Amino acid sequence: MKKADFQSTGPVTGAKFGKKERRGGKANLVFLGVVCLAYLLVAATDSASFVQCLRLFSRLLLRILPVLAGVYILMFLFDLLFKPKSVVKYLGSGSGVKGYLIAMLSGILSAGPIYVWYSMLSELKEKGMKNSLAAVFLYNRAIKLPLLPLMVYYFGGAFTIAITFYMILFSVLIGLLFQLKVIET
Repeated sequence: MKKADFQSTGPVTGAKFGKKERRGGKANLVFLGVVCLAYLLVAATDSASFVQCLRLFSRLLLRILPVLAGVYILMFLFDLLFKPKSVVKYLGSGSGVKGYLIAMLSGILSAGPIYVWYSMLSELKEKGMKNSLAAVFLYNRAIKLPLLPLMVYYFGGAFTIAITFYMILFSVLIGLLFQLKVIET
């Protein structure tokens, strides 16, 4: 049988998942079952705490659902707009300095919760993005443009410039370590 015979596709994006990823689904179900049992145990022993837990959970769920909807929409748009050929061209093994610059700038300019970016980086990686560029992107997420004036206020301009420079420099070094396979993924 071919390798493709053992693969299934994701629900929204059509991304291919192999056997290894599907095994994680069983672990997720076991975790869900343990959490449900814990909730049932709390419900049986302390109904007031159970009601409070359900309220907290429902509030959290209502906060997260719009973000998750946004993630699925962005992943869908990534599938439509970015074909594997273009991802490989700009972020693949032959991308060179241009790929590092794109990863740095997009990491610095990115906003919002990190879990949104994890799923999109995973999508890009499946389409051919190098691990080294994902590392550069994630490292540069620590540089927040809206917070730089606040940093200057509290730490001074020289410190802010120095730390921002070093963060960018070390992001590239980490990316190069990934590229040289010094750090195995």
